[in-house]
Amino acid sequence: MNIVLGITGSIAAYKSCTLIRQFVKQGHEVQVVITPAGKEFITPVTLSALTSKPVISDFFAQRDGTWHSHVSLGLWADAMVIAPATASTIGKMAHGIADNMLITTYLSMKAPVFIAPAMDLDMWAHASTQDNLVLLRQRGVTVIEPAAGELASHLVGKGRMEEPERIAELVLQAIQTAPSSLRGRRILITAGPTYERIDPVRFIGNFSSGKMGYALAEECARRGADVQLVSGPVQLTTAAPSITVTHVESAQQMWEAASGLFPTTDAAILCAAVADFTPDTVAVTKIKREGDDLMLRLKPTRDIAAGLGHMKSEGQKLVGFALETNDEEAHAREKLDRKNFDFIVLNSLNDKGAGFQHNTNKVTIIKRDATLPYPLKDKHEVARDIIDQLEQLF
Repeated sequence: MNIVLGITGSIAAYKSCTLIRQFVKQGHEVQVVITPAGKEFITPVTLSALTSKPVISDFFAQRDGTWHSHVSLGLWADAMVIAPATASTIGKMAHGIADNMLITTYLSMKAPVFIAPAMDLDMWAHASTQDNLVLLRQRGVTVIEPAAGELASHLVGKGRMEEPERIAELVLQAIQTAPSSLRGRRILITAGPTYERIDPVRFIGNFSSGKMGYALAEECARRGADVQLVSGPVQLTTAAPSITVTHVESAQQMWEAASGLFPTTDAAILCAAVADFTPDTVAVTKIKREGDDLMLRLKPTRDIAAGLGHMKSEGQKLVGFALETNDEEAHAREKLDRKNFDFIVLNSLNDKGAGFQHNTNKVTIIKRDATLPYPLKDKHEVARDIIDQLEQLF
């Protein structure tokens, strides 16, 4: 296997030597691409001796016009690992700032990408860093950080680089097992809110960010599925080529898109927070403020989950979501039967860090014969748990 190892300007750069040894010992070729700041912490001579390859740092190899092709590296590699990955490099990756050889290589990469962040706790906890990590995860980058149970035993704690042996283990395990488990499957996923118009400038909506649905789409794509993502209005994007996005606004539009796609899919995951009611009439012009009260008459929207449950044919699988505030499991089980789901994912607004807008979620997967509670996790990890359960149905 061919591995591009990116090294950036962190004190943890010395650990890259051990990581190289781990890869080489198992018979893999390693090509190091290092940033100018990275060379301040470890010498290219050391890295070249370990890989038996010249280290790449600059765009041009010599002053005679010879240059390093980041495109060729992207085609050569079976995986790209950036360890350590500083806050600066993570930010450049997230926003496409291609000002060094490492970032241009990342932007040309066709293979899976893994990063092992390394920075102090304050930089790690900063909202900018966390937002950038969310963007990278949405684009299929795997973020390797110490497991929660390990953090307490380290003075540095969160933000430190995971140990090289563990990085190598996770990378090789992921490359050897992905992405084939859903290859040949076509999965429909709904995500985000719906907006029900009152007039040209106002609507009835909810606080759904779409993060959970997009994480599910990325995870299905990572495992080789052809994903049809029907998305309400969100501030998210996906770059995975196997995800086709249909943008909708209202519950009726989501029903039309989902019901049209569902018959040709193997499964559907209904993660969208669809409005239950929509205005009976929509004003053609902006409603002016007149008097003290404004009365809106609402009518029910089409129940997308129940409709697809009725359409479901033999062999198709249907997964639903339930966001509850009281009697959570009882309401979820009732919905499981009434809407003909194969299982339902319950999350509660009573759990801190779960529900709308958060990057984390705490769910319970409810089947007809089992209840599976999970701890609070990043939504991309939650997506893996859910898709693991879906795979068991096929």
